[in-house]
Amino acid sequence: MANQTKDKSAKGQADIKEAMIAYFKSVKLEWGKITWPGKQQVIVETIYVIIITAAFTIGVLALDTIFDVLFKALHLK
Repeated sequence: MANQTKDKSAKGQADIKEAMIAYFKSVKLEWGKITWPGKQQVIVETIYVIIITAAFTIGVLALDTIFDVLFKALHLK
């Protein structure tokens, strides 16, 4: 009975090891298929993100200021 448990445990560990090896082999294979963007594309898209973030920030600031003025005018604050 004890030998069967040891055999199952050893077999389970071997299966896990083989599964991990297969996983990392597939990761290595997929890693080779990646196409990285060029430097110019990264720069342009970074600038777009900065501009859009700034625009939303300014929009939220404007709305906050408008509501602040309205609430002060209505004496709700």
